Amino acid sequence: MRLRALLDTDALGLRLLGGDEELDRNVRGVMTTDLRDPSRYLSGGELVLTGLAWRRDATDSEPFVRILAGAGVAGLAAGEAELGAVPDDLVEACRAHRLPLFAVHETVAFATITEHVVRQVSGERADDLAAVVDRHRRLMTSGPAGGGPDVVLDLLGSDLDLRAWVLSPTGRRIAGAGEPLPAPLAARLAGEHLAAARTGRRGPHRVDVDGTTYSLFPIGNTPPAVVPAPQEPREVRNAALSDWLLAVEADAGDWPAARLDLLQGVTQLIAVERDRRDAARAVRRRLAQEVVELVQAGAPPAEIAARLRVATPVLLPGVGTVPHWQVVVARVEWTADGGTGVPGADGGGTGPAGADGPGARGSGPAGDGAVAQALLEEILTGPEATGPDSGDRIAVALTGDEAIALVPLPAGAGAESANGGHEGRDGHGDHDRALHADALLTAVRDPLGAGLGDDGRLTLGVSAAVHSAEGLRGALEEARHARRVAAARPGRVRAAGHHELASHVLLLPFVPDDVRRAFTARLLDPLRDYDRRHRAELITTLEAFLDCDGSWTRCATRLHLHVNTLRYRVGRIEQLTGRDLSRLEDKLDFFLALRMS
Repeated sequence: MRLRALLDTDALGLRLLGGDEELDRNVRGVMTTDLRDPSRYLSGGELVLTGLAWRRDATDSEPFVRILAGAGVAGLAAGEAELGAVPDDLVEACRAHRLPLFAVHETVAFATITEHVVRQVSGERADDLAAVVDRHRRLMTSGPAGGGPDVVLDLLGSDLDLRAWVLSPTGRRIAGAGEPLPAPLAARLAGEHLAAARTGRRGPHRVDVDGTTYSLFPIGNTPPAVVPAPQEPREVRNAALSDWLLAVEADAGDWPAARLDLLQGVTQLIAVERDRRDAARAVRRRLAQEVVELVQAGAPPAEIAARLRVATPVLLPGVGTVPHWQVVVARVEWTADGGTGVPGADGGGTGPAGADGPGARGSGPAGDGAVAQALLEEILTGPEATGPDSGDRIAVALTGDEAIALVPLPAGAGAESANGGHEGRDGHGDHDRALHADALLTAVRDPLGAGLGDDGRLTLGVSAAVHSAEGLRGALEEARHARRVAAARPGRVRAAGHHELASHVLLLPFVPDDVRRAFTARLLDPLRDYDRRHRAELITTLEAFLDCDGSWTRCATRLHLHVNTLRYRVGRIEQLTGRDLSRLEDKLDFFLALRMS
């Protein structure tokens, strides 16, 4: 639509204050802002609405208008509610920069103007998109005529001679017409898109690869006629890591506005397909959430097994036997905006496996957990899988800032697994298609590293396969501990598997709860009772004594005690428990009891 059309609608309450010679400018969108410098959120052609909260004195108007004019906006509409009237210095600045200026009556809401412009822009664009986009929309609907995003891209090629592909954040091909992109090129484009999108810059992003230019369009859910409000940097980065992109083999910088609008419309149609995919995954997410909550709450294995029997037909339709399961834990952390600030630091702690549980770890912002969930679903889908529905056997739950995946492995003999075909802990050999930590990240490390940049980390932990509900708690704790092992290593994208755990922490998760409680109670309850009655700090003394490898001098120094006082406390520990801390076996028992308590 043209600017002059805004003056023809009385309900908008607009008065032209200057720029009548520029009223034939086309309006392509709307943005409401009170930022002093909104340039990063402008792409040109917008009608900018402002309440003037950015203006502190008359000297602020010229820099603000200069920024808008440099960004190529169509016009500026200033509300009268804040100051009573549009100040003369703003009128003069708009006149100097040839920027049309409107006054918005205080009784008119900016939402009314936005709705009107969106409706008009969409209506006038319909003539240009009728030949292609309307056909696409019809084909995208569910039913016999539906063809999905592949048909949309095929029509782009046949009608507009454009080669295009829909890619995931890792470069996995979701849809495309004609020859598929080579995997390294797809990963490169995904990485370039993530690196650009995480800065908040609006697409399309232009990339040159080996003499060929590609334009990368983000696929989101915001109508193209509405400019999204500015987001916090963390929100921008999280959104970039989970969005699809449309890669077009062309230089969109040379395109007229009508063709850009066309491609933006196509991205909206493909976003419908993504919404459908997400809705289908909601069922699997809910099933995983229920199982994980039962496991973390220490529910009886029979109850967990019953819930797994419900999940199995959804995740593995047609499989009659109960599958084996693996657990994968993922976490996304940002070292800026309130993060740790230390590469490799892990907010989950460095305690033994089994320390995690409901409420045991600090939770980051909800968006961090959600992006970890989306990334884990994408990683587990695998780069070789194509299409939006290729992840239909993945169930990922969300607990605080952790994403937890239950991965079913159909039982049965077959080729050796990626873990090497060794015997598993339950007496069975590893199963074909079992997951290996490093293999999961081979194809996605580069693009995700570009999206994480210098201030983000993605860490994964992978458990061994278990064949029953009884093993799921141990598998979850094992995967969590493996993730902490990965987090202790340098690098933006790291993973560790169960085979890298070679200490008592590998065994502790699989000790049954009743055995844990009985073992720790027998050794530690007498000391806790004595501490409560006498404030003797026997538990603290025992921990320090074992941590100092039984050295009287070092332990006394650490506790700021005389050696004789330390000997008295150790003697009291031995008297209350009937154990001898000079014996290796008794030291080991106390050590394990403390770790399991």
